[in-house]
Amino acid sequence: MKTPELFEAILADLSRTLRQVDARQVEHLKEAILSADRVFIAGKGRSGLQMKAFAMRLMHLGLTVHVVDDVTTPSIAAADLLLIGSSSGRTASLLRHVDTAKETGTSIATFTGNLESPIAAAAQTLVHIPASNFKAGAESGEESVLVMGSLFEHCLGLVCDLLVIRLKQALGVAESAMNARHANLE
Repeated sequence: MKTPELFEAILADLSRTLRQVDARQVEHLKEAILSADRVFIAGKGRSGLQMKAFAMRLMHLGLTVHVVDDVTTPSIAAADLLLIGSSSGRTASLLRHVDTAKETGTSIATFTGNLESPIAAAAQTLVHIPASNFKAGAESGEESVLVMGSLFEHCLGLVCDLLVIRLKQALGVAESAMNARHANLE
C-alpha cells in the first residue's frame, strides 16, 4: 500500500473507532473530572504517554492534576479521581493503583478497550474505546492497518482532546488563560 492509501486506511480506522465511542460516557467522565478535588492520571507505555499529555492539558485548564508515579505526586484521597488509560485493563501496576484507590474510597475512571477487564469492573466511570487487543476491528470484525496498540492510543489522544474542549467550555476557560499556564521553563 502506498502512502496516500495508508493515510486513507488510517483515517478510516480512526473514524470507525471514534464513531463507536459513546458520547454519554464522555459526558459522565467530564462530570467526574469536574466534581473531583484532584485528578490523578495513570497509564503505562504509549497509553501512559497519551495520559500524561492529557494531564498537561488539565493543568492548562487550571485543574489540580497529578501523574501517578511522579516523585511529586501526593497521597490520593476519597474526594479525588483516579483516571486510568489502559487498552487491556489488566496491567498489573495499574491494578495495584486501583486497589489503593478502593482502600481510600477514591472514585475510579478509565479509558479502556476491554469492557471485561478488572479495571473496567472497578471503575465507576468509563469510556470504552473499541480498539483493544492490538486489533482495531477485534470487536467489529475488521483489522486495522495500524500496528500493535496504535489505534487505541491514537483514539485515546483524540478522545482526551475532545474532553479538553468540553471541559474548557464547561469551565469557561479562555485560550489565553490556558496559554498563560503553559510551561515557561523550556
